[in-house]
Amino acid sequence: MASRFNNLLSIRPQILSAKVYEGISAEEAFQNTTLRPIIKLQHNLFVAVFENYIVKHKNVFFDLSMDDQLNYISNAIQKDIKFRNSLKGMIIGQFTVEEYKLYIQNSSALNKRMMNIVKERLIQSVQLFIRPETLQEV
Repeated sequence: MASRFNNLLSIRPQILSAKVYEGISAEEAFQNTTLRPIIKLQHNLFVAVFENYIVKHKNVFFDLSMDDQLNYISNAIQKDIKFRNSLKGMIIGQFTVEEYKLYIQNSSALNKRMMNIVKERLIQSVQLFIRPETLQEV
């Protein structure tokens, strides 16, 4: 058990700007110490998963304006429960047992924080989502 704990913590990137200080809420502390490093670690996986989501939904994403693409990302995460649960699973699977015990105490608020961070990261990475035919022409 201790080796899983140590292994999980050792592979997480450090985020120096994510501070924890006295007076911070428990949710924000969890977000900064656990969620942000895990989401950063899993970023490339989230990009690949969203690329697959685009393909599974007939590539309509690529025909949208930039504003509509950003809304598409937001809607996929907020309204597609299956997709949302898949993303949550990729994050929760990286929790230590102790972190999971903290998570289940306030999972609703932490899920919102989790999905907002993932949504923002995907929106900031929108330029990575390129129509597959475009890649073949290069």
